[in-house]
Amino acid sequence: MTPSWPRAIVHIDGDAFFASCEQAINPALRGKPVVTGKERNIVAAASYEAKVFGVHRGVALWDARKLCPGLVVLPSDYETYSLFSKRLFTIIRRYTPDVEEYSIDEAFADLTGLRRFHRAAYETIAARIQEDVSRELGITVSAGVSITKTLAKIASKKKKPAGRTIANGRSVTMLLADLPIEDVWNIGPQTAALLKQYGLDTAGQFADAPELFVKRLLTKPGLGTWQELNGHAVFPLNTSERTTPHSISKTKTFTPPSQDAAYVFAHLAKNVENAALKARRYQLAPRMITIVLRTQEFRSVGIDARLSRPTAFPLELLPLARTLFERLVRPATKYRATGVVLKNLVPARLAQLTLFEDPEHLTRVRRLYDAVDALRERYGKYVVHHATSLAAHQMQHLSTRGDVPERARTLLPRETKRRRLPLPLWQGIVR
Repeated sequence: MTPSWPRAIVHIDGDAFFASCEQAINPALRGKPVVTGKERNIVAAASYEAKVFGVHRGVALWDARKLCPGLVVLPSDYETYSLFSKRLFTIIRRYTPDVEEYSIDEAFADLTGLRRFHRAAYETIAARIQEDVSRELGITVSAGVSITKTLAKIASKKKKPAGRTIANGRSVTMLLADLPIEDVWNIGPQTAALLKQYGLDTAGQFADAPELFVKRLLTKPGLGTWQELNGHAVFPLNTSERTTPHSISKTKTFTPPSQDAAYVFAHLAKNVENAALKARRYQLAPRMITIVLRTQEFRSVGIDARLSRPTAFPLELLPLARTLFERLVRPATKYRATGVVLKNLVPARLAQLTLFEDPEHLTRVRRLYDAVDALRERYGKYVVHHATSLAAHQMQHLSTRGDVPERARTLLPRETKRRRLPLPLWQGIVR
């Protein structure tokens, strides 16, 4: 029998976070069906009022409007969402210093041993966090408290929105009994299908499976999930601040979808430039590159390659990106998005020339991008770019449709377009 609270992990999960932020800064939108993603013609987030009509993330806006005629469609304001996110994590840290910022609207926090300090039960501590978030930010979050990260995340999904589920060591069985196996965190579609072939349709059945059977069937992450479902904490909280990224990805959806290979590659090239720029800011260089194409039917295909040496210079990355692109692209197929991932990042200073490379050429390339980065720092991100990405810069659906968040259009006193205060634009208060 697992003790009631060998550990106490709370998972805080924002409810329709992006849409809720919009409703918080504009109270007139409360109670109305709201979606974000106008700039891409695809729903990025939907309020619960919109979800009632079947509107959810990934639905095309024209389909969403058919499902919900009174739908309020807004452009995504990621700057404001980031501010809400930082304040959310600040509130959680009032109750414990051990907080893992899992995503922009999700956090794991370790409450173990803090009942005496806060003079409250774990459920009460979670309730206080929810109350503080609601009062100070005007949004709601759901909370799950249990003895491992996996169980806490399952618990937070149990009662949404604004719900709270507590599952100590003696009530885990009830939490998992009827939960579909595909709804377990870290269980992907392929693993779920494999487990179902052996009759393990629910999380409870998977947790009851013999350990030796699980070890033979699954890899280490799958075994770790099984252990967590059985109350053994094996996934630690990553509370350290991420000073450098492990990988860098850039993805962009463009409208309308296109089957023009040159135009699609222009968007891919732009993603490569942006990802490489971020890598240079961190003084990192990738050993591998992955490119992804997404079709109009939302099917994604990707391919990766290892670089002969680490580099964050588009002049060296783009030829390889084009080779990979030509292997993926299909004639008469419409594409709606491209993406690139720079992986296996290492300090740029460690990059060494291969045997047959010209040292003088590399020096000239470095000087070139030093100058490019200086120009971008002074005059803006897109003041200089490769001709390969020209078409992606000329046809910006953001500017042609004017779908820009109001915070980006409205400047407060002494702000400039490039330098703005870290404050959201509260509708009806600041104009």
